Amino acid sequence: MKTAFLETYFMADSLNKRTTEKLLRQQAALAAFGMFAFREEDLGKILQEAARVCAESLGVPFCKVCRYRQAENDLLIEAGVGWRKGVVGLVVSRADTTSPQGRAYATGQPVLIKNLHLLNDILLPDFYAEHGIVSTVDVIIQRESGTPYGVLEIDSPFEHAYDQHDINFLTGFTNVLAEAVATAERTEKLRQAIAAKDLLLAEKNMLAEELQHRVRNNLHIVAAMLNSEMKQQDPAHAEGVAAIARRVMTLSRVYDHLLGVGLSRTIDFGSYVRSLCSALPDIHGIAGSEVVVTCDSDALSLDLDTVTALGMVIAELVANSYKHAFPAGRGTISVVLRHEPGSGAATLTIADDGVGLPPRISGKRHGIGLVTRLMEQVGGTLFAKSGTGTEWELRFPVPGTAAG
Repeated sequence: MKTAFLETYFMADSLNKRTTEKLLRQQAALAAFGMFAFREEDLGKILQEAARVCAESLGVPFCKVCRYRQAENDLLIEAGVGWRKGVVGLVVSRADTTSPQGRAYATGQPVLIKNLHLLNDILLPDFYAEHGIVSTVDVIIQRESGTPYGVLEIDSPFEHAYDQHDINFLTGFTNVLAEAVATAERTEKLRQAIAAKDLLLAEKNMLAEELQHRVRNNLHIVAAMLNSEMKQQDPAHAEGVAAIARRVMTLSRVYDHLLGVGLSRTIDFGSYVRSLCSALPDIHGIAGSEVVVTCDSDALSLDLDTVTALGMVIAELVANSYKHAFPAGRGTISVVLRHEPGSGAATLTIADDGVGLPPRISGKRHGIGLVTRLMEQVGGTLFAKSGTGTEWELRFPVPGTAAG
């Protein structure tokens, strides 16, 4: 009697140890899967890992994850382990009580079937018989809100003695899986929204660039027509045409620098100044002239309105030097842009080594009135120095760079 009691005791103790070890393995597997699922963004990889972990944790060769399709009212096998080719991604079951996974989905409760052959109210797809499936356990993958994602099912070719611990493990596992699915779906929606936004922005940039390109080309055409007209005019009228051509060319240079920057409202003023200075001698085109224009400019990002106004100022003052500073037809005009980050302002200096300003400047004749108005427009100041040559110092604010 004592021997029988001890045998029963040790058998129970051994069983308890095996149960405890199994529970520990399952909990470790659940924790490891949770860490994997919330790091992984690919939903397909999450589902496949879920099938692998569940099959391994329950000691069965087959497992699958089925996704509910509302339009078809069925359950499609999205991932699985152990199945032959042609099952995962293709086979479906009705989402009703006629199939094991459909019964779990329809009732919202775990479905444990010890022996499928003993049931008469189950309609099984052919692949169950092809794989010799005998017992199944199905647990619903319930989202926090809305319709469930689907069902997780483990399958065995033998009658399998599942217990409440196995059901508890699978229920806890599908809860983690449901949250991972929801996270992956939210991530995918966000990715799609970002992609759609990027596509829309790219289309807008393309349209903006096309518009800028057309405007630039039209301005070049107008400038060329004005230059041609200027050559055919008498000197009294040619100066007025040249002034218009100069301003059109200044605008065209703005659009030259806008190409490729899409919807940006700023451009590099330093680069623009260098480009403008290289083009100004062509528009004046004085035969036999030995006037040289030099340029030294710092990089400086400005809004389009400020760039346009300052570009007009440069064009007018350089033209003024061309017309009045060099009676002998030779000399140098320098354009210098300096910006000290943190100062809140930049300085543009336009100087020549010509004969200097006359005692009294006629604003209308020398274009100074336009320059003054343009500097007021950008909130800048204008100073003139005359001696050996003429120097214009233009100081203007640079938004967002003031010292703190």
